[in-house]
Amino acid sequence: MSIFMKSIFLIIACYFLSSVSSNSQTYNAIFSFGDSLADTGNFLILDASAFPAIGKLPYGETFFKHPTGRCSNGRLIVDFFAEAYGLPLLPPYLALKKGVKAEHGVNFAIAGSTAIAAKYFYSKNITTLWTNMSLTDQLGWFQEVKANICATKKDCREYLKQSLFIVGEIGGNDYNYPYFLGGSIKQLKALVPAVVETISKATSVLIEEGAVELIVPGNLPIGCSAVYLTLFGTPNKAAYDKNGCLKAYNAFSKYHNAKLKLAIESLRKKYPHAKIIYADYYGAAKRLFHAPKHYGFSNTFVACCGGGGPYNFNYSARCGHIGSKACLDSSSFVNWDGIHLTETSYHHIAKGLLSGPFTSPPLTFPPIKQI
Repeated sequence: MSIFMKSIFLIIACYFLSSVSSNSQTYNAIFSFGDSLADTGNFLILDASAFPAIGKLPYGETFFKHPTGRCSNGRLIVDFFAEAYGLPLLPPYLALKKGVKAEHGVNFAIAGSTAIAAKYFYSKNITTLWTNMSLTDQLGWFQEVKANICATKKDCREYLKQSLFIVGEIGGNDYNYPYFLGGSIKQLKALVPAVVETISKATSVLIEEGAVELIVPGNLPIGCSAVYLTLFGTPNKAAYDKNGCLKAYNAFSKYHNAKLKLAIESLRKKYPHAKIIYADYYGAAKRLFHAPKHYGFSNTFVACCGGGGPYNFNYSARCGHIGSKACLDSSSFVNWDGIHLTETSYHHIAKGLLSGPFTSPPLTFPPIKQI
């Protein structure tokens, strides 16, 4: 081979290697906000008196073999995101006070948290909140962490530019609390604009703080959850879709999601430099209820862990309480405790978001590991 040909070969090889390197780029950190769908331990550290079962088995039994503060038998969507990008599982913010490091991201989500401030619900005589913490409190926590992870504005800009922000899911509890106390769909629809505006403002704050790539998830199909099927079940067969979900409550979730997508469009126009991704949690989860056998599920609506009833959800014997028990094979169940899903369900949802059609636009970096 001539010297000229060797030089050409080296140039091509170097170009190829640099292309491979750039394609394997990933996020350096993940910052997560939300409620019990994302909380990896804040509620448990903060005060789990409203839901003490979260601090004992069978919560956490499948993957961790002990309770971690996650409202499931194992990992959550955010955990699978971290694994897919080769990052450690996100520590809860409150664990940082115990010396846990935050260099690869932090989880600010709190089980029971609302988007709107708790004082709104108290003003409406809704006093059943698990926690007084809201999305505003989580933003405050992030600002504290930001002050400690980068010394200068330039350092922060570069660090946050390569970080992924997951703003939710949040807002579900804003509806759950009043629904469970007898609120009507019409009444709750009137609350949607305030919930969506709160999520939109929080996203705006994070962009102003330096976030460049953000995922904003919609709500799950609540009409398919064991708690809604138990509390709002009816002999009227027309109230259910062909798969067994309550049509009116799923329509409510879609209403919230449609308003959220409009808000995201407005944010994209306001912040053209930022990438704001809508995560279709509804679509990613709906498949599990509409085609359960395709995903290996034999129990669609019945909760894996509970105290009896048609859907194994009994408010007086909830999962982890006296009178309840967990199923032997959680991987065959979509529902975990009637309110939350199983690790297997969250795994399928995460895969649909990371590699499927349920993020719009798609994430900048593809996963570097299979989950």
